[in-house]
Amino acid sequence: MSSPIPNQPRFAIAIDGPAASGKSTLARELARHLGLVMVNSGAMYRAITWKALQEKIDPANDAAVVAMLDRIQIHCGEIANESTITIDGVDPTDALRSEAINANVSAISAIPEVREKLVNLQRGYLDHTSIVMEGRDIGSVVFPDTPYKIYVDADEEVRAARRTHVGEMDSVAKRDAADSERIHAPLMIADGAIVLDNSHLTIEDGVLAAIVILKQQGLEVEG
Repeated sequence: MSSPIPNQPRFAIAIDGPAASGKSTLARELARHLGLVMVNSGAMYRAITWKALQEKIDPANDAAVVAMLDRIQIHCGEIANESTITIDGVDPTDALRSEAINANVSAISAIPEVREKLVNLQRGYLDHTSIVMEGRDIGSVVFPDTPYKIYVDADEEVRAARRTHVGEMDSVAKRDAADSERIHAPLMIADGAIVLDNSHLTIEDGVLAAIVILKQQGLEVEG
């Protein structure tokens, strides 16, 4: 296992990319390889979506979602070097990939107050540890000043096949449009990010390619 040089200040590695590009798997394995904490920002937005659906709130009703946000307790932590989230003491992880959440998470994610709340929680991880964080606005909004930015992409056909393989039937093109065209924190290639084409890489090759990029961006790694 490689690891960052000891005594470096805490830092964030930003991994952005569209749906089914493989960014979550890459971020998880990269974090494991480097001995860092992997933070799945998408799970946070899915958890808020889960809570809204549990309370039968229309995800398109911004005011109702914001009112819910003001009264629920969100706790972000980590177990075995991966991020966790509970809402009002409940861990919704097993439900976060449901078809209903897939269909509504883009609407929830587009609400400015939701993004503001979760971005603050995401930044909070850096108060106590160095992280690999994956999402859609990590390099552009959450940690715009980090020098370590990778944009993971893959061919649309490959991404669609990956989503079908895991039972997610929503349209990749429709999800891409929703993520890229929203007004607040749209999916984009952040300034300074290097694109990694993950269409046909193995997990191991993807991690090695990411480490090469991070070294180019100045990350000092030993091992």
